[in-house]
Amino acid sequence: MTKERSHDKLEDGSSSVERVVVEVDNDQEEDSPYPEVRAAVSNTDDPSMPVNTFRMWFLGVLFTIVISGLNQFFGFRYPSVTITSLVAQLVALPLGKLLEKILPTRQFNTFGYRWSFNPGPFNIKEHTLITVMANVCSGGAYATDILAVQKSFYNQQLDPGYELLLVISTQLIGFSIAGLCRRFLVWPAAMIWPYTLVYSALFNALHTSYGKSDDGWMSRNKFFVIAFTCSALWYFFPGYIFTALSVFNWVCWIAPNNFVVNSLFGYQTGLGMGFVTFDWAQIAYTGSPLVTPWWAQANVFACLAIIYWIIAPIMYYKNVFFAQYLPMSSSGSYDNTGAPYNATAIIVDGIFNPEQYANYSPLYLSMTFALAYGLSFGALTSTIVHVFLWYRHDIVRQFRASLKDEPDIHARLMLAYPEVPNSWYLGLGLVSFALAIVTIEVWHTQLPVWALILALLISLFYLIPIGMIQAVTNQQVGLNVITELIVGYALPGKPVAMMIFKTFGYITMAQALSFVGDLKLGHYMKVPPRMMWLSQVIAALIACFVVVGVQNWMFGNIVGMCTPEQADNFTCPGIDVFGTASLIWGGIGPTRIFSHGLYQPLLWFFLIGALLPIPFYYLAKKYPMSGWKYVNIPVFFTGTGLMPPATGINFSSWFMVGITFMYFVRRYHFGWWSRYNYVLSAAMDSGVAITTIVIFFCLYFPNGGVSLDWWGNSVYANTLDGMGATYLTLNPGEVFGYQPGTWS
Repeated sequence: MTKERSHDKLEDGSSSVERVVVEVDNDQEEDSPYPEVRAAVSNTDDPSMPVNTFRMWFLGVLFTIVISGLNQFFGFRYPSVTITSLVAQLVALPLGKLLEKILPTRQFNTFGYRWSFNPGPFNIKEHTLITVMANVCSGGAYATDILAVQKSFYNQQLDPGYELLLVISTQLIGFSIAGLCRRFLVWPAAMIWPYTLVYSALFNALHTSYGKSDDGWMSRNKFFVIAFTCSALWYFFPGYIFTALSVFNWVCWIAPNNFVVNSLFGYQTGLGMGFVTFDWAQIAYTGSPLVTPWWAQANVFACLAIIYWIIAPIMYYKNVFFAQYLPMSSSGSYDNTGAPYNATAIIVDGIFNPEQYANYSPLYLSMTFALAYGLSFGALTSTIVHVFLWYRHDIVRQFRASLKDEPDIHARLMLAYPEVPNSWYLGLGLVSFALAIVTIEVWHTQLPVWALILALLISLFYLIPIGMIQAVTNQQVGLNVITELIVGYALPGKPVAMMIFKTFGYITMAQALSFVGDLKLGHYMKVPPRMMWLSQVIAALIACFVVVGVQNWMFGNIVGMCTPEQADNFTCPGIDVFGTASLIWGGIGPTRIFSHGLYQPLLWFFLIGALLPIPFYYLAKKYPMSGWKYVNIPVFFTGTGLMPPATGINFSSWFMVGITFMYFVRRYHFGWWSRYNYVLSAAMDSGVAITTIVIFFCLYFPNGGVSLDWWGNSVYANTLDGMGATYLTLNPGEVFGYQPGTWS
C-alpha cells in the first residue's frame, strides 16, 4: 500500500476538481477510469452497513426542518446567510456519534422486522443520507418567491391550500423527472458530477480520521467548534452593537453629502468601490468565498471592475436610460417621478391593463439593474458558444460512452441493491402534475394547462443535454431568459402566470439536476437507491410545509416586511428583483421594455455574449501555458448575477477573502487548507446564522425590541448612499423620461 499526496487542480478555465490525500493500492486493478473519481471515491463497499436507522431519520428530519426554516427566514434579509448542506455534513458526525453512545441497543421485532434504536457504530451511509436530506432543502423552494411577490408586490391575499400545492408540485415534479434520466446522468462513469467529489472526499476523510490520533494542528471537530464560537460571538458587533462595521463605507462618512463619492463608494445604493467590511454575512452574501475556485472568483471580480466600476458610472453620468433620476444601484423599479413603481396601478385582477399603463408611467430601472439584464442576455449565448468551443468533442464522446460503456466498479457495486422502479418516479411525477393542474385551475393564476405542459416540455427537452454539460463541466446553462422570453410573448400581460410558467420551465430542470447530483453522490457512497428515493421525497415534503409556514409567519408578524424601511433589514431584496422581473416579462411585456422600448440597446448583449468567447478560446489554445485559459466568459457574465440587490462590496470582499484562501493559502499551506478550509466555511456560516436568530428573537422582536441608538449604528444611514439619493431631482409635479402618452 502506498500513499500519494496531490494538490493539483484540473483547471481548464471552466471547471476544477479538488484532489485530496488518497491511498492507492498498487495491486488493485478495478477502479474508476477517471483519476479525479479515484482520488475522492472509495472503490469498496460493505452492504451489511445499517442504513434505515432511527438515527438517520431523526437527524435527517431535524436538519431538514432547521436548515429549510433558517434559510427561508434569512432569505428575506439583507445581508443574508445561507446554511448549506456542508454544515449538516460536518455537524451530523459528532451528533451521530453521540446518539451511538446514548441510545439503547435493545432489539425490537415489529411485524417480523427486527430493528434497534442503536444498531451499531454510526456509519458513513447514514451520514450520507442525512446530508442528502439537508441538501434537498438547503436551496429553499423557488415557488415561495412567487407567493411573496403576490403578497408584497400585488397585494393579493392567498389561500394556504394554493400556497402548499404550488410549492409541493413544483418541488416534487423536478425530483420525479430526475429519476427518469438516471441511465444517462447517474449510472455512467463518464458522468462525473465534480461537485459531488468534494462531499465524497470529505465523507471519507471524516470517517477515516474520527476518534483517531490526529497529526494535524487540531481535529476538524475541535476546529469547527472554536471557529463557530468565534464567528457567533463576533457577529454581535456588526449585527447589533456596531452595525457600521458591516456597512463600512468610511469614505461616505467623510463626505456624507457628496453624491459622486456616495454613488461610487456607497455600500447600499452605490457601487461599493471598496474591499473592507467586518461582516461575514456581507462577504458571503453571494456564496462562501472558501468554496469557489480562485480562477472563477477572478472572472467575477473582472466583471465587477469592468462593467460596474467603469462602464456603469460612465453611463450613469451620461444619463443613459434617464438613470440620473434614480439611485445608482437599486433592486427596485421606478416610475417617471422617481417613486417606486406601483404595480397595482397597471395590474388589475392579475392582468395587465394597457390603458392604465398609458396613463401612469413606463418602468425605469437603476443603472446596475439594467446592466444586470444585459449580462443575463450575454450569459445565455456565451454559455452555449463556450461549451461548444471547449467541450463539443468531450460531450459527444461521453454521450456515446454513457450509452455503450461497460459499468464501472461503482455501478457494479450498486448491483447489490434493488434499484428504484421507474414506476415510483413516474407515479410521483403524475401526482405532482395533477397537483399542478389543480393549483392553476382552482385558483386564479391565469396560466392555462397548455402553458403548463409547454413549460414542462422545455425542462424535459433540455434536461439531459444540459445535465451532461453540467456533469462534465460543472456548469449549468440556465433557462430563465428563454422561459421569460417565451412566456412574455405567449402570455402577455399576466405576471402571475409568467412567474409560475418560469418556475415549471426553468426551476423544474434546475431542481431535477440538483436531485441528479444527489443521486450521483448516493451512487458514489453506495447508498441503497430505494433509501435515497424515500429520504429525498420525505425531506422535500417536510421542507415544503416548513418554508410555507415560516414565510406566512414572517408576513404575519414582522412589521414592515418587504419594505425599504424595515427596521431589522427584512427588506426582501430578492423579492424586489423577482417582482420587477414579473412586471417586465409578464406584466408590461418584453415588447414594450426591450423590443421597442427604452432598454432595446441591451439586446446587443446577446451578440456580444456569442462573440466574446471566441478570441479567448483561440488565445488559450495558442498559448496553453498562459493565463488565457482561465478566462471564462460565461462565468464573467453570470458571476455578478445577484447585483442588485448585492452591491460591489459583496463581490470585492468575497474576492479578497477568496483569493487569500483559495489561492495563496491553498498554494503555500496546502496541508492546512485541505484540512480546515471547508470546515472554516461551514463554521462561519453557522455562527452568523445562530447569532442572527438570537439577535432577532431576543433583542429585536420581543416587546418592541431593544435598539442601540448611537453613532456606530446610524452613521452609514445618514449619508446620501444610505438615503438612496439621486443625482438629479424633480420638483413636485414634474416627470422625466418619455413624454406623456408616448410609451404605451
